Amino acid sequence: MSDSLKNTRVLVVGGSSGIGLATATAAAEAGASVTIASRSRDKLDAAAAAIGGDARAVVLDTRDLEAVERFFAEEPAWDHVVVSAAQTPGGPVRGLAVADARTAMDSKFWDAYHVARAAKISETGSLTFVSGFLSVRPSATSVLQGAINAALEALARGLALELAPVRVNAVSPGLIATPLWSGLPAEKREAMFAGAAQRLPARRIGQAEDIANAVLFLATTPFATGSTVRVDGGGAIA
Repeated sequence: MSDSLKNTRVLVVGGSSGIGLATATAAAEAGASVTIASRSRDKLDAAAAAIGGDARAVVLDTRDLEAVERFFAEEPAWDHVVVSAAQTPGGPVRGLAVADARTAMDSKFWDAYHVARAAKISETGSLTFVSGFLSVRPSATSVLQGAINAALEALARGLALELAPVRVNAVSPGLIATPLWSGLPAEKREAMFAGAAQRLPARRIGQAEDIANAVLFLATTPFATGSTVRVDGGGAIA
């Protein structure tokens, strides 16, 4: 994929860690001029340094629609915009506080909605959301996450019609080894990963780079729109 994004401007919202950072890094390696955005200046600065080159970091709170609108109003049109998955509170519907459920929906769905509503994207460009395989493989303990992911994927399909010829797609990851799991003790985390790998047809846990590959595939494939690409090691069929 070298030079496949040469002379393009790529924005990765949530690009300071995990899947977003891997996507921004891959885009930069493919020749793009990359901007990463998130709420944490410290994480952004560290991520931009890791990406190198002319990577730019912008503090942006996507919960704030007015801030999102101001940001895009001041920027030229982007070639590709990626909205990476957000960390959301989880748990069974009857056990998760409604306030936490609303926070989860705000963080992952409405933040993406705000970006989609405000972003200026070139007619040959793309918008890509990162959802999650729970949209098609429900879990009794993560019902809300599945619903949010399904809503995000439906939003992508509808926007592919509304925003055409701008292409809109989603990438749906399975279990990915990212800093999202850093709160677990290392031994417990590795045991969870090992057990999950044995249950997956791919016999491995996903890496952030696996998802970045799929995002860049969609961004650089002019015939791809309204699609959801699952990269889950076979999790949805296991």
